[in-house]
Amino acid sequence: MKTASLLENLEYNNQKIVTKVILETQNTKEIRILLKKGQILKEHQAPFTIIVEVFEGNIDFRVNQEIFDLKRGSLITLEGKIPHSLEAKEDSIVRLSFSKGDL
Repeated sequence: MKTASLLENLEYNNQKIVTKVILETQNTKEIRILLKKGQILKEHQAPFTIIVEVFEGNIDFRVNQEIFDLKRGSLITLEGKIPHSLEAKEDSIVRLSFSKGDL
């Protein structure tokens, strides 16, 4: 058994987005992403299905030409190999979840 906290050791960086693996098991990985207002995680794609949760804050989640306004408590899933980007509309804590079986 393992425990973790999304709120422990929050250290935002004005120069870059901060990512940290907060929990990892044999089958899954949970990553915390800290974004300051205005920071952009440029377009990229994952090779597998992901689940993104906005734990705190507000982000624009862009997929193709569509923008999803995700606020605190919002979740979104995305199949693998689909380009997407994130932009923080305010300081935000984002949780990224995926199954390592998909790797």
